[in-house]
Amino acid sequence: MGLITGLCTFLYHFPQIYKWLLKPYYITSLFMTVAFLVVRKAPGLCEHLASQREDGNSCDFDWRELEILMFLSAIVMMKNRRAITLEQHIGNLFLFSKVANTILFFRLDIRLGILYLALCVAFVMTCKPPLYMGPEYIKYFSDKTIDEELQRDSRVTWIVEFYANWSSDCQSFAPIFADLSLKYNCAGLRFGKVDIGRYGEVSERYRVSTSPLAKQLPSLLLFQGGREIMRRPMVDNKGRAVSWTFNEENIIREFNLNELFQKAKKLNKGRGLKGEEHNGTQPGEGSDELHADAKTPEQPTESKKDQ
Repeated sequence: MGLITGLCTFLYHFPQIYKWLLKPYYITSLFMTVAFLVVRKAPGLCEHLASQREDGNSCDFDWRELEILMFLSAIVMMKNRRAITLEQHIGNLFLFSKVANTILFFRLDIRLGILYLALCVAFVMTCKPPLYMGPEYIKYFSDKTIDEELQRDSRVTWIVEFYANWSSDCQSFAPIFADLSLKYNCAGLRFGKVDIGRYGEVSERYRVSTSPLAKQLPSLLLFQGGREIMRRPMVDNKGRAVSWTFNEENIIREFNLNELFQKAKKLNKGRGLKGEEHNGTQPGEGSDELHADAKTPEQPTESKKDQ
C-alpha cells in the first residue's frame, strides 16, 4: 500500500520534478547524491576499491556501509515528517545524502573524501537553490517603502512575510505564500514581502531576528492601520521562535483569512469604485489595483528580479 501511495505521489508531481531536472542546482545535487553508489558499482573502478566483505567483492556494499545508508534513511524520514512542500522533502534528501556520502568516501579512501568534501564546499558557494518565480499578487518592500505603505490606508490589512534569500525554509515557503496571495488578495487585503537579510534596519525595527538559532525565518506579520496585530511564529522570552508549521491550512486558520477577505469585499463595495467591485467578487482577484500601485512613480517597489 505504501509503495502504491509513493508511486501515485511521484506521478502526480512528475511535471514539477521534470522542471527541476532542467535546473543546474537540482541536476548537480542529484549527481552528488548518488556519487558513492556510482563509484562503488562502476565496473573497472570498483575492483580497485577497499572492502570489508568476507567474500572480497569490492563492487558491493559491506555491512558498515549498509548501516550508514539505513541510518541515513531513518534520519530523512524523521526530518520529512515536518516537511510541508515537495521542495522540503527533496531538500532534506539531498542534504543528508551529501553528509552520508562524505562519511562513506572518507571511510573508503581519505583522498576521495577530501575530493568529495571540496566539491560540496564549491557547490554550496557557487550553486544556489532557484528562487520561486511563479505567479503571485505580492508587493515587495524596501527599507524606505514598508512603513509608508503599511500606514497609507488604515482600512487596508497587510500580511507581510519577513524572509531572507539564504534561508531554505523561506524558499520552501515562497510557493505557499504566493498561492495564498492568488486566492485572497484584494483591495482591502494585501500581501507583501521584505528581505530582512538585505535590509537589516527593517529586521531590528520589527523585531524579527535573522539568526539561524532564533528560527524566526520566515515570519508572517499581520498589520491593520500600520500596527502589528499578530505574528507567526510567536517568540518566547529567550528570543526563540515557538514551533509552528507553515502550511496553508494553519495560516488560513490562525490569520482568519476567510473572515478578513469577506470584510475586504465589503470595503471594496463601500468605496463605490467599479474596478474594486469587480475585483472583490471572488478570491484571487484584485491584482489590477495592486499592479497599478506598483506602477505609480511615487511608490517604488522591488520585483523578484531586483533581488
